[in-house]
Amino acid sequence: MGKLAVHALRAVIVTVLTGTVGVQALMVWALATDPEDGTLPLTPLRAITILGMMSAQVALVCVWRLVTMVRRGTVFSHAAFRYVDGVIGAIVAAALLWFAVTAVNAPGQREDPGVTVIMAGVGVAILGVALIVLVMRMLLAQAVARDIEATRMRAELDEVI
Repeated sequence: MGKLAVHALRAVIVTVLTGTVGVQALMVWALATDPEDGTLPLTPLRAITILGMMSAQVALVCVWRLVTMVRRGTVFSHAAFRYVDGVIGAIVAAALLWFAVTAVNAPGQREDPGVTVIMAGVGVAILGVALIVLVMRMLLAQAVARDIEATRMRAELDEVI
């Protein structure tokens, strides 16, 4: 991975992280200062949005760590699995939160249930992304196993020589 690509990706990650933290702070502030009927206005969509941004932030931090490992040449190690699993978990959490948004939105769509079906389809597509990352995790596991085997064979060859 080239330096330009790493710097560009890190710039995007910092921008998105900064934006989501800012939006989360504003939403929490709105929840605390915008009372409805004297109660805390913790509407389901606001709470789901805050949690959804948290799942995106977890994925971004994990990608940052993986990019760091790529630059150091240590991505083909067991330590990388922790971050790939973090990305998979964050995507699954985002899908579940999307299904929650769909459920919260569904009662308002009684006259046009197609919107709810489309939203559910988007949730399934998000789960599909998690499956794609899971397949890439399996490829990483194969690469790590081959790297370990190659290291072992090199050590044996050095002993013979």
